[in-house]
Amino acid sequence: MNKLFFFERTSISIFGAKHSSMQNTFRYSLLVLLLLTFSLVSSGQNSTRLYYDSAWSRPYEPFRIAGNLYYVGTYDLACYLIATPKGNILINTGLVESVPMIQKNVEALGFKFGDIKILLNTQGHYDHAAGLAEIKQMTGAKMMVHEGDAQVLTDGGSSDLVFGGNGITFAPVKVDRRLHDRDTIQIGETKLIVLHHPGHTKGASSFLIDVKDEKRSWRVLLVNMPTILSQTRISGMPVYPNVGRDYLYTLESLKKLQFDLWVSSHASQFRLHDKRKPGDPYRPEAFADRPGYEASVNSLRLEYDKRVKSGQ
Repeated sequence: MNKLFFFERTSISIFGAKHSSMQNTFRYSLLVLLLLTFSLVSSGQNSTRLYYDSAWSRPYEPFRIAGNLYYVGTYDLACYLIATPKGNILINTGLVESVPMIQKNVEALGFKFGDIKILLNTQGHYDHAAGLAEIKQMTGAKMMVHEGDAQVLTDGGSSDLVFGGNGITFAPVKVDRRLHDRDTIQIGETKLIVLHHPGHTKGASSFLIDVKDEKRSWRVLLVNMPTILSQTRISGMPVYPNVGRDYLYTLESLKKLQFDLWVSSHASQFRLHDKRKPGDPYRPEAFADRPGYEASVNSLRLEYDKRVKSGQ
């Protein structure tokens, strides 16, 4: 409680209602770094070591996926911009140090960073949520997340089933709307359908959206693939006793989904770098890989069955 209070009070005293300068961005990032350091030091030697992959911070060229849906993430941590005349939606942020990169990508596509009105998240882990607080502060966007991950965003990962228990792993962010399965998020004429796919986190979510380009419309699935962390006990965990049941529900649900194109929370999960090279022209069909989707789901089901059989 004291750490959360310290963060909220300090962030208010440093920043006003509007700030978009590089100076304020730097000061905010420094504050987050200091807060995380304080949290990890105070938690002692038992704190969980956070995994890091250099591909998570490597720059990647932003591009148009289909219609008004764009990729604005890093080399592996996927972030998606949905542009509309009424304001834009950003899904995921990657690590906190990636925020300037995301801003640069959005602006390189010709959009204003301050036009982001809604923030969404596919899973409440630090590698997908660490920049949410800063971007919310910068843009005034509304944070919307499935109710199952609302607490973990609010407490900065402290309650995470794997990485929690030893202080925050990212800056806490205020949740403005708690989402539920099959909820609709609408801005202008653009609608997203929320699909609750729990297991990886309690509130892990995918989104379905219909987009249209100059030739046709596309139903796009932005899926959160239910990978199973090595620390997760499928048989049940004190903080998540139904984790095994939730994984099974998600794996079965994914098989039934119908879509034209699909992408995921990690670029590597949908083989972005095999399907598209920097400088390639607009080609939505590159992401119409149903066999690849089914292979991924089947592979995850095999891992799930293996864990169940071993009693893990």
